Amino acid sequence: MQTKITNTPNDLPKIDTIPSPTTNSNSHQQNFLETFITRYNKRTQTSKQQTQTYRPVLADVRGSAGFHLAIKEIVYPIIGKRACGSKMWDIDGNEYIDLIMGFGVNLFGYNPPFIKEAIAERLEQGIHIGPQSNLAGEVAQLISELTGMERVTFSNTGTEAVMTALRLARAVTGRNKIVMFSGAYHGHFDGTLAKSQIVNETTKIEPAFIGVPPNMVADVLVLEYGNLQSLEVIKANQNELAAVIVEPVQNDKPHLQPQEFLQQLRQITQASGIALIFDEMLTGFRLHPGGAQAWFGIKADIATYGKILGGGMPIGVIAGKAAYMDRIDGGMWDYGDASSPQEKTTFFAGTYCKHPLAMAAARAVLEYLKIQGPTLQQQLNQRTSQFIQKLNSYFEEDEVPIKLANCGSIFNTVPLANSANSNNDASANLDLMYYLLIDKGVYLRAGGGLLSTAHTDEDLDYIIQAVKHSVQELRDAGFLP
Repeated sequence: MQTKITNTPNDLPKIDTIPSPTTNSNSHQQNFLETFITRYNKRTQTSKQQTQTYRPVLADVRGSAGFHLAIKEIVYPIIGKRACGSKMWDIDGNEYIDLIMGFGVNLFGYNPPFIKEAIAERLEQGIHIGPQSNLAGEVAQLISELTGMERVTFSNTGTEAVMTALRLARAVTGRNKIVMFSGAYHGHFDGTLAKSQIVNETTKIEPAFIGVPPNMVADVLVLEYGNLQSLEVIKANQNELAAVIVEPVQNDKPHLQPQEFLQQLRQITQASGIALIFDEMLTGFRLHPGGAQAWFGIKADIATYGKILGGGMPIGVIAGKAAYMDRIDGGMWDYGDASSPQEKTTFFAGTYCKHPLAMAAARAVLEYLKIQGPTLQQQLNQRTSQFIQKLNSYFEEDEVPIKLANCGSIFNTVPLANSANSNNDASANLDLMYYLLIDKGVYLRAGGGLLSTAHTDEDLDYIIQAVKHSVQELRDAGFLP
């Protein structure tokens, strides 16, 4: 018996095989699983009922994420009703300490007063779509101050921001090919849903999912992040490359922080006229006020932001050097003289770009970050490191086959050096822990999560105890040695 977990963006564990009456699991394990499923269903019965009720009309990836016949009865999302600070309450009234935090959105926890007040004030003024937002220029100025980027424009989502950044790079360079790295997530744009496959000792780039036409990824190279050989491939293709797009800290691999690799990448792209794009949806304003660029000491040509910046409202941001951003509007010109837009522009638009509520929330977030300074991130990063260290010390002392790593306030599991063989089954059985933790009031996704400034020491102590109790349950049931 073996369990395999697959991490997919924003989803719960995907379990390929767990004990069932048709596998070789013993009756003790099976009895535990049946008892737990009954308990989980009872605790979250309204989430399950509502998922079933609306399944005929609501096509929702979260409704079937992690589906396997053996655990069919607990494959449904926890449906939230309200949230405040570090906690969320579901429609059954259960309270959870949230470690997902809006997939990285809620740096300050849920519903912080300064954001709530800004949105409420804007609502009283009405939501005008069409006229320019009276806050757009101020928000752009604040983003430029914190990130050091010269110019800024707004979209509605991270996917749109990435799509636009790549279009700008191609418009400026006149080239088509781009490089991205395996393990990175750049949204659901067809042009970034690519994977590399070894076929007859030859690397081929293919669509990562059905429905993506092969021609959409024909100009994409997918290389290994942090591998110096990837830099050689970039050099070999430098005259054809419009951009290299990087998720500087990958969600599933926070331990991978290849600063030297990124520094060399910056040198190569700069010398070759290739746009270096940092996708900072997760790292922007979280690791440091200046994001991963400040964290690694590297200046990208273009960066994309979102999540934290919107304070819970949908937002995407494309920021960068004027040479690239001028392709949005033609560049700088003045009234009262003979100046005019000089650059040839590409197409960019969106009805809800610069939405008044998103602008109000973003201004509140940016002003708060500006007042707090780097101390806010430094303290949160330190607390997260201490939290992860406590858990890892417990795992090591109690011989639990799991290890965590963090980059700032982002954390996730990392592979164990000795887990490939004899400990493989034991490590795999830990997949059940995520469901056990949710049952105990700790809301998280497979592998890891994020901390916010709203998480208290009491929250973190509770999580540690919940982890210990879950490990003991798995051991008592025979899933762990």
